[in-house]
Amino acid sequence: MGKQDIQWGIAPIGWRNDDMPEIGKDNTLSHLLSDIVVAGFEGTEVGGFFPDAKTLKKEIDLRNLKIAGQWFSSFIVQDGIEKTSEAFHKHCTYLKEVDAAVAVVSEQTYSIQGLSKNVFADKPTFTDDEWNQFTKGLDVLGEIAASYGLKLVYHHHLGTVVQTLEEVNRLMDNTNPNVVHLLYDTGHIYASDKEYMPLLEKHINRIKHVHFKDIRDDVMKTSEENGNSFRSAFLAGMFTVPGDGCIDFKKVYDKLLEHNYHSWIVIEAEQDPEIAHPLEYALMARKHIDENVLNERITK
Repeated sequence: MGKQDIQWGIAPIGWRNDDMPEIGKDNTLSHLLSDIVVAGFEGTEVGGFFPDAKTLKKEIDLRNLKIAGQWFSSFIVQDGIEKTSEAFHKHCTYLKEVDAAVAVVSEQTYSIQGLSKNVFADKPTFTDDEWNQFTKGLDVLGEIAASYGLKLVYHHHLGTVVQTLEEVNRLMDNTNPNVVHLLYDTGHIYASDKEYMPLLEKHINRIKHVHFKDIRDDVMKTSEENGNSFRSAFLAGMFTVPGDGCIDFKKVYDKLLEHNYHSWIVIEAEQDPEIAHPLEYALMARKHIDENVLNERITK
């Protein structure tokens, strides 16, 4: 669905959360994948609870689904590039076996996204030397990904060293554009900078993977006032699917089309499935995308 070979997916995080395994623990892989089919999406990203590559390949093939990619927590500064590369080779091997398109990388050295710290005020930073180590290491990981036929896409993320537009600029300026690409996440940049188009416009040519994440502005403001952690903010309902928050996804989509974007767009919204029924929200997202982004009225 969609133009110029854009593939639409939805992430497993609405069903189960890797960082908080107790959330949605009863939602099985079969349940998740079948919901994705019902909601009319073409694929998903790999979740932490997913099985070995052979088993997963069979399950997605049975449903005519595809795997877009998978998150990889890099610790280039903390652990060094040699140890990080070893883990990344294993990651890429798995992704190649399930015919994925991208390896999603996020540097987790000093990250507070899993801690109780105020995610709006206490984000970590790198020294100049650490930035140098980090960007050189990313180039190495990018070469590794390319050797497996994958694109490394870097995920700017709340509570990490690369969160703001300024930090993304520094990352892009100091990495090899041939092997280090960008994952553009509407929700993370909006929660960080209170705007989402400048990052898209500045780095459109480096963007090879997209997350459509919406934000409930009122919940974000309250979370910021309360000094919430990342987990507390999403459990409070800061994130949601397109059409349920304040972001104009038609504007984002049109800009992507303008620059001939033709990779994955994945719906992603960290929510508690006990509160936000995963299939209900997946269908809500699909309806909003069809009617308000693609301008297609679906009649059945």
